[in-house]
Amino acid sequence: MANNLKKYNKKRNFNKTKEPIGKKKKSSQKLRFVVQHHLARKDHYDLRLEWNGTMKSWAIPKGPSYNPKDKRLAIMVEDHPISYRNFEGVIPKGEYGAGTVMVWDEGYWDAITKINKSFNTTMFKFILKGKRLKGAWTLINFKDDNWLLIKEKDEYYEYQDIKKLNKSIKTNRTFTEIKNNVTNTKTSIKNNIIDNITITNPDKVIFDKPLITKLDLAIYYHKVGKRMLPFINKRIISTIRCPEGIKKDKFFQKHLDNNNKGIGKIILENDNNNKEDYYYIKDISGLISEVQRNSFEFHTWGSLVNKLEHPDIMVFDLDPDENLSIAKIREGVKDLKSILDELQLKSYLKTSGGKGYHVVVPIKEKMTWKKFRETAKNIAKIMEIKWPDKYTSNIRKNKRKGKIFIDWVRNTRSSTSVSPYSIRLRNNCPVSMPIAWRELDKIKPNEIGIKDAIKRLNRKDPWSDFFD
Repeated sequence: MANNLKKYNKKRNFNKTKEPIGKKKKSSQKLRFVVQHHLARKDHYDLRLEWNGTMKSWAIPKGPSYNPKDKRLAIMVEDHPISYRNFEGVIPKGEYGAGTVMVWDEGYWDAITKINKSFNTTMFKFILKGKRLKGAWTLINFKDDNWLLIKEKDEYYEYQDIKKLNKSIKTNRTFTEIKNNVTNTKTSIKNNIIDNITITNPDKVIFDKPLITKLDLAIYYHKVGKRMLPFINKRIISTIRCPEGIKKDKFFQKHLDNNNKGIGKIILENDNNNKEDYYYIKDISGLISEVQRNSFEFHTWGSLVNKLEHPDIMVFDLDPDENLSIAKIREGVKDLKSILDELQLKSYLKTSGGKGYHVVVPIKEKMTWKKFRETAKNIAKIMEIKWPDKYTSNIRKNKRKGKIFIDWVRNTRSSTSVSPYSIRLRNNCPVSMPIAWRELDKIKPNEIGIKDAIKRLNRKDPWSDFFD
């Protein structure tokens, strides 16, 4: 039973199906499993167990049962890639497995019976630690690819009736809702209309490696909009516009030059006492209308327009000397977090889409901009004093040789920082992506692109409690 993703890939046309391309990956220490309810020509459930870089897979026509007396037929099918565990959507008509796929359960599993690396076995017992499937189970091979799935009699005996569980464990959607969502998205894309905003020149290439069009970026922002909006709406924005792709001219836009749907205006006086129009996004249509106007990278103030003089989001950018290793940069992030923890300031991590990471701190205390700036500067100073050979709070480039500049300066009135979920108009279209602290040593600052960012929306939001 060798791992065989060639069979998986051969059965699928990836120009037509959104299923992930089969690539073998190193298995994690904790083995994952997924059960996908698959409403295809014949309704069935697919059990997938992570093993040696792929997912061993069985199609179970009647689905698993918590009754040990039920010996459910489980037909072993081709190995699936580990990334398949996140797939939920519609496989188009005419394609292999055509129908709607729902993520019905997920979690981790442990083998009770010893299994060799190549999975040469005819019977094994295992424990499922899912949200719906729990306890000990057995799979027995009785003929060719035909197996039996049987529930062991344990504390989860007759735990629940799976037929009553008809919504996705990830998105809480029914089959109909999953299908309608895909249909509506396809219709919008076909007409180049997203959130009632018509995307003109949709095929214009913005990035050539990977190939990403203006419409691709509009779709991306539509998909991440729900997560992104709390960090961008009702905050003065500056955007980087890129009308002809990243190899041509780009320019910074911070003043209102057009009254578009979903966009608000605020008038401020500059240093010369002249009044200028600034703008902010009100809702998802405002975000998409900005994309339509070729604004692809979004930067925001640290305060809301209705509380302009009281900032509430502090950002530290760890800007390293270009010769420093990624290990040193990550060490800097950890050192900064240790200082913030000592000060009892909860902090959050995101990739910058560039050389370093951003550490973001929600500020509950009502502060003036002056105090806010001084607080940020003092935190950077503490790091500089505690580790003078590693960090500097001095903005001058000649002061950061072999060091990391803890950029506190952006915590100033009228300064901006790149918004969570914003793409960066740099090679390969990286995203400034919220990540969990435990992922720091696994993810590089410019590693996450728009496809990865969209996939990550299916995971638990690492910043879900940011505004709590």
